[in-house]
Amino acid sequence: MLSDVTSLIDRYCAVWNEPEPGRRKALLKSVWADKAAYTDPRANTNGVDELLAHIATVRTGRPGATIVRSSAVDIHHGIARFGWRVVEADGTPLPDGVDIAFLTPDGARIERIIGFFGPMAPI
Repeated sequence: MLSDVTSLIDRYCAVWNEPEPGRRKALLKSVWADKAAYTDPRANTNGVDELLAHIATVRTGRPGATIVRSSAVDIHHGIARFGWRVVEADGTPLPDGVDIAFLTPDGARIERIIGFFGPMAPI
């Protein structure tokens, strides 16, 4: 199960890196549930088209940047978490973020992602 979820998460990350819009949509549809939601500090989207529009905006603002998974994937009770980072086109890494992914009951698709930017702040 963990290897299947790790593959799912890696395919989701690949969506953000795909430059061709038609291919990006096909990739997203393969991992995203029909009415899935995505929320981060700058976006709150519902469904494939809204998330694709957000991804296009992010890609336009950071040309040539890539998203890479920066941690192992943890999973329990149909919920996965993983670290990620943006790597600028010149190779400069930005601070890690973390996503929490809620999976469909069969674990084959993502129903919701809640993302946070930057590392956890110590108290």
